[in-house]
Amino acid sequence: MPARTFVWEFEAPAAAVWPALADTARFNEAAGLPKHAIREEPQPDGSVRFFAEATIGPFALAWEEIPVEWISGRWFRHERRFSRGPLASLIASAELETVGSGSRCRYTLEAEAATVAGQLILATGFFPRTERNFTDLVGQINAFAAGRDSRAFKTPKLALDAEHAARLDRIVEAIEASGNGHKLARRLADYLLDGQEVDLARIRPRALAREWRLGELPVIECSLQAVRDGLLEARWDLLCPRCRGAKITAVSLDRLPTEAHCDSCNVGYDRDFARNVELSFHPAPGIRRVEEGEFCLFGPMSTPHVMLQVALDPGAETTLPADLVAGAYRYRTLEAGGETDIELAPGPIPAMVAHGGTVTPGEPSPAGKIRLINREATRRCFVLESRAWVADALTGHQATTLQAFRDLFATDVLRPGDEVAIAQIALLFTDLKGSTALYERIGDAAAYHLVRDHFAFLGERVRAHRGAIVKTIGDAVMAAFAEPADAVRAALAVQGQVAAFNAAQEGEGIAIKMGAHAGRCIQVTLNDRLDYFGSMVNLAARVQGLADGDEVVLTRALAEDPTVAAVIGPVAGWEPVAVRGFGAPVEVVRLTPDIQQGTPP
Repeated sequence: MPARTFVWEFEAPAAAVWPALADTARFNEAAGLPKHAIREEPQPDGSVRFFAEATIGPFALAWEEIPVEWISGRWFRHERRFSRGPLASLIASAELETVGSGSRCRYTLEAEAATVAGQLILATGFFPRTERNFTDLVGQINAFAAGRDSRAFKTPKLALDAEHAARLDRIVEAIEASGNGHKLARRLADYLLDGQEVDLARIRPRALAREWRLGELPVIECSLQAVRDGLLEARWDLLCPRCRGAKITAVSLDRLPTEAHCDSCNVGYDRDFARNVELSFHPAPGIRRVEEGEFCLFGPMSTPHVMLQVALDPGAETTLPADLVAGAYRYRTLEAGGETDIELAPGPIPAMVAHGGTVTPGEPSPAGKIRLINREATRRCFVLESRAWVADALTGHQATTLQAFRDLFATDVLRPGDEVAIAQIALLFTDLKGSTALYERIGDAAAYHLVRDHFAFLGERVRAHRGAIVKTIGDAVMAAFAEPADAVRAALAVQGQVAAFNAAQEGEGIAIKMGAHAGRCIQVTLNDRLDYFGSMVNLAARVQGLADGDEVVLTRALAEDPTVAAVIGPVAGWEPVAVRGFGAPVEVVRLTPDIQQGTPP
């Protein structure tokens, strides 16, 4: 089979080069290869075969995608077997190693002709053209890995005619005028014009914030506002827990099903708002149209949580190098079947043993290696994956606890009767101390303006700490936070700054009673808005009733959360209190600005 090996040298070590080199989707797009359609065919043994079609020049191609094999940071192998077109097969493989302070890659391309035209292609310009094209891309990867460029691959900026450019300018101005732009609207617009389609098909604001080296909240709020003003469109993705691909998408929450099936992994799965429901974005078609299709669906960086993916014939075994840090991992196969979660400690890695329709840990492997053993009667593709969910996903739980989402997507609610279990949320309740007497002293009109200003004061601090006001009841407020520490920081910021708020008032000031609790509840649609329901919600409201003015009362369940403990410091003692509707006493701690040990940011 004709083959050519290219050797590339990089200034940066292998760990810095791998994320770009193994990102075969972005690599293929930058190389000018066309998108292709994928067809998935589940097999009786639980495996899935993948077939693709594309047109390159005068040739209509059809092929089977053989699942890519790799060890993260070291090597990958990608094979295509053609049923139509000038080639019979095409295999690309890369081996990456650190050399001194840099690294070296040996990239091998093997191709077999199926027709006379294929023989001519391989005998003439196929390999030289590929080498020239890839050498340019390797230069871009080198600059990226060395830290000289922020993106691995350069793409030409989309040119707009005068009318479309003027429309884009108006959209950018509207986003910035909203207060949610944070001077990022023009940068986001430029990203849509010069970004790769792989990036634009699924824009993740948290990943974008990391690329831009900015805080997450401004980028998220700018993205949400960009939907309102026509720069972006939003969608809800129901991610597969195995490949983490978006197998079900919906334009609104009320259209998102409670369960889905991933044809790629041949598994069914349930909706989990805190883990596999993601709010993502893509360009509005009037700004830039992103065509359907894939540049490469199966490359290592399409599933970066997979550390190893290697196929073995029945009865075969092998020992491979493995560099794994201690943590939570999962042993499974690419084919449907059982799986085993393990907590990997420092030291030898347990072998992966496929037998009886599942994968289990075996005897310790040699140091720095992992042993794979296939005791099944059929070929199996071993998968070792990290169980840490990708931090780039803006989950449904996180999105719906942001004030900008509540303000801009107020009608994006669950179906009537639908409910979502929330495993962990922090709720903060506030109320004004002595409000009835206050109304009597200053009159209804003055009290109304004071309460309105106090709502704005609270809302600013809730929003700044990544929370959202769920509702107001009279002069009381209910706010939700995805992260417990954010709820506490917001409460302490309010109490620490209420004196300044009062000093700015012409008349009387206010004292705010605050209480917070964290735990499980369900999210529902009540009165046409997303709300929370359950005993945890009731307890949070009752705890607020225990507070005096200028005080924050936290339940022990919230205060002992490690992230909260880092904010408030050690608690000298717990106060057991009787709470109406709860049989056992509830332990709480009271915080005021003058006694709280932590300092909110």
